[in-house]
Amino acid sequence: MAKMTLDKILQKQGFGTRKECQQRILNGDVSMAGTVVEDYELFMEPDGLEFTVNGEPWRYREHVYLLLNKPPDVECSRKPSHHPGVLSLLPRSFDLRDVQPVGRLDFDTTGMLLMSDDGAFIHAQSSPKRHVPKTYVATTHDPVTEELVAKLLKGVKLDREPAPLAAQACRQIDSHRIEIVLDQGKYHQVKRMLVAAGGHCDALSRTAIGRLQLDSFNLKEGQWCYLEPEHLALLAPVS
Repeated sequence: MAKMTLDKILQKQGFGTRKECQQRILNGDVSMAGTVVEDYELFMEPDGLEFTVNGEPWRYREHVYLLLNKPPDVECSRKPSHHPGVLSLLPRSFDLRDVQPVGRLDFDTTGMLLMSDDGAFIHAQSSPKRHVPKTYVATTHDPVTEELVAKLLKGVKLDREPAPLAAQACRQIDSHRIEIVLDQGKYHQVKRMLVAAGGHCDALSRTAIGRLQLDSFNLKEGQWCYLEPEHLALLAPVS
């Protein structure tokens, strides 16, 4: 990675405009290895660079890959219309570096949501051609039956779909909860499939994408974390 000036490094990390980052440095807000750095024209290798801004430690990341445990009543949009947007749950620096949701969860759906500022990653993860399995837990209005599970595994016909859609896997968790694994990613697919199978979805949560499990991160609703390369590898299609 080519060397950059310190002010540009901060700008790329979402600390403000170029001038705002220059002023932060001049104000003595930036330090490295415990030493304040006030020269914003200082050239350095950004990859893996560690520094602090106002006492908060940072590591330079060319792109960020995030996992958010999405709470209910939050919209997966940078321009929400009726509810707060997911960016309101993240530090402002992520908004400034144009972090976007990867795909969408309904405003009332909770669970695993990926976010990034890497356009190629977002496009690849959103492509229906990848067939990455996504796991959901649905709470049903009526008790789960063997017949309901069987219909979802066999396939149900949805409006405007040329062929029946079937769950890749499906199992009953308890009297009113069912786990469904899909790899198609159609609009409102879980809710629509449950209705087509004779059920109704009262609540829905995404618990896994590929082999990446939400439970392994111990995040409460509304909390987020960085995804490292070993996590991203778990998002590959299951062979």
